[in-house]
Amino acid sequence: MKLNLANLDPLKSKINKLKFAVTVTLKKDVLDPQGKVVKQTLDNLGINSIKSVRQGKYFEIEVNEKDDLKAENKVENMCKKLLVNLIIEDFRISKI
Repeated sequence: MKLNLANLDPLKSKINKLKFAVTVTLKKDVLDPQGKVVKQTLDNLGINSIKSVRQGKYFEIEVNEKDDLKAENKVENMCKKLLVNLIIEDFRISKI
């Protein structure tokens, strides 16, 4: 049995874990009934200085990847395929 020392060296075999924040919001022209209900509730609680409320989704995604650009492209692909409804939602990716 041959021992591979490269597998034992954590610096050589370590893959970077890159973390990204994805913020998903409704497009400006899309009505936001949930945001409207939140605003009305805040008004009823006496917090009436709020002009408007828009709701959205927030994801934190950790990717095992060495290259920043490759990792961000993977996250963007996840957004387009699953996390975001591109017809009514926009998204923003930022590295954290």
